[in-house]
Amino acid sequence: MKLPELRIGNLVARIPVIQGGMAIRLSMAPLAAAVASEGGIGIIAGSGLSIEELKAEIRKARELTKGIIGVNIMFAVREFAELVKAAIEEKIDLIVSGAGFSRDMFAWGKAAGVPVVPIVSTAKLACLAEKLGAAAIVVEGKEAGGHLGTRESMRKILPEVKQAVGIPVIGAGGVIDGGDIAEVMKLGADGVQMGTRFAASEECSASRVFKEHLIRAGDDDVILVESPVGLPGRGVKNEFTDRLTSGEDLRPKKCNACLKHCKGNFCIMQALCSAQQGDLRNGLVFSGERVKKINEILPVKKIFENLLAEVEKIN
Repeated sequence: MKLPELRIGNLVARIPVIQGGMAIRLSMAPLAAAVASEGGIGIIAGSGLSIEELKAEIRKARELTKGIIGVNIMFAVREFAELVKAAIEEKIDLIVSGAGFSRDMFAWGKAAGVPVVPIVSTAKLACLAEKLGAAAIVVEGKEAGGHLGTRESMRKILPEVKQAVGIPVIGAGGVIDGGDIAEVMKLGADGVQMGTRFAASEECSASRVFKEHLIRAGDDDVILVESPVGLPGRGVKNEFTDRLTSGEDLRPKKCNACLKHCKGNFCIMQALCSAQQGDLRNGLVFSGERVKKINEILPVKKIFENLLAEVEKIN
């Protein structure tokens, strides 16, 4: 099977792979630049960063690659508008956003000539996004890691979205290897988004402890937690999730008001930061449903080589 280019607005990615924007501080400049250099679309996760940190990461990525660099910013974060506008000021190539839905971001993108790509889980929301000016749609299903907007499989939702809109459709959730890419492309996708596979890459900014926890995970270790964002979150079982499910009081003693709305059952930003640093007693490790398929930490270049070789073998 030969993979087509992925066109989003005026952008053309040689390989139709978008790297998922994994917060907090997993998808930073080194990972985004490495993916972009291989012909995919590299994404910096802006959620949880300050305005100046995000700008610095975009500049660093620009120094590392001439490829396509975007940002992913969760609508749920309080500084959503400020972060998006800061990325636009730094002349980011595209904006991806999920964990809620912003109408305003389409106008901001249009004014600056920056393609906006929302993450959705229904054909209805995909149609609305297209009317508002979306350049492409990421369709995310229950197989994905992190915050989920549905309990339906991406494999079911994607054909419905593809039939409903006329802009590129990218499948996200449970895409780990070349076989998964081929499967999703045969469903009609114009590209795929991959997060968990790149979380277990050398260039990911997570600690070695985090990455090794991912590659040891089996099917029984993949769980859902109730996130303060108000959405279920898919991750890998560890000491922190055991504490959470046992009913231990994990409410933060101090709140930094990082989210627009927060249930307060624990601090999601702190839990994700702790995991990134390798503290699994206090850290939440987000992961996709098919993490079991990953058994080694590899450089991004080798991941792409493997993906393309696997796809090539498929008719």
